Amino acid sequence: MHRPRLAVTMGDPAGVGPEVIVKALQDPWVQRACRPVIIGDVTALHRAMGLLKVRLPLKVIQEIHEIPSDLQEEVAVLCRTPLSFDDITYGRPSAAACRETIQFIRTAVDMTLTGHADAMVTGPIHKDALHRHGFPFPGHTEFLQDLTGASRVVMMLAGPKLRVALATIHCALRDVPEGITQESLMATLEVLAESLKCDFGISSPRIAVSGLNPHAGEAGRFGREELEVIAPVVNHFRRTHPWCDTSGPYPPDTVFFRAFEGHFDVVLALYHDQGLIPLKLVHFHEAANVTLGLPILRTSVDHGTGYDIAGKGIAHCGSLLYAMQTAVTMVRHRKAERIGI
Repeated sequence: MHRPRLAVTMGDPAGVGPEVIVKALQDPWVQRACRPVIIGDVTALHRAMGLLKVRLPLKVIQEIHEIPSDLQEEVAVLCRTPLSFDDITYGRPSAAACRETIQFIRTAVDMTLTGHADAMVTGPIHKDALHRHGFPFPGHTEFLQDLTGASRVVMMLAGPKLRVALATIHCALRDVPEGITQESLMATLEVLAESLKCDFGISSPRIAVSGLNPHAGEAGRFGREELEVIAPVVNHFRRTHPWCDTSGPYPPDTVFFRAFEGHFDVVLALYHDQGLIPLKLVHFHEAANVTLGLPILRTSVDHGTGYDIAGKGIAHCGSLLYAMQTAVTMVRHRKAERIGI
């Protein structure tokens, strides 16, 4: 069976990214199911191997065209300019490390756009550290949208029993109501429904749209967004997309439980923490961040750089493994969709 090639970025080399990569690469599933190419700093990888007392056979390359067609035991590591140990002090990202972190992402996008990788899987970045060194984007998602020229992207967190997509992403809570318009909700539902069908093999996806206010507004008593914005969009989308079972708005305090119990394939949450709190409560070590709407496939860990535990050998690699598994699933579903299986 074809083993998809995954461009796996290290994320911040001063965080837990190198450690979780080394741990994940020891999982037998990785060797059976995919061909990872690590895009990151080889110095940080060697340090992580020393920390974990693990020896992995690495094949260091400097350019995309040098990636071997197939490696049996070795793991390809694309590293153009190794950093020094002073650049990657645990928990203290340097300017050099931040520059390389951004370049890792650029390289993975280039690999995936040009067909040198089937999908990209990203490690954790520290947004504030990158912002201090000139990174102008709120996070990964917006950077990937800019690099690929995608017109509309949607963030979705996916675990074994719960998927949550976001109508708004990185914005202040006070700005959320203004960010939820009929046009934006309709565009988000378009991207979400199409991706569930093409990338996850769900021919008739069941999408539950959450309310914004307590009790989904309680018939307008606690806010009118449900009546004036959300419900009209849900009704229109249901009429124009009969193949997609779209419903809501539902009270936010119960809809995630119903999805976890299997009543829905995904919940469209209206702001960041509304969706991520329940997702991380039930799938903290086994969820992936997925960017929908890109011309490429991208998944990511759902955790941060873990500066407080970096270098202690205790970081959990479950999210990275699930992100890799999700990427493989998406590659295979999209390939099947393309050839009409």
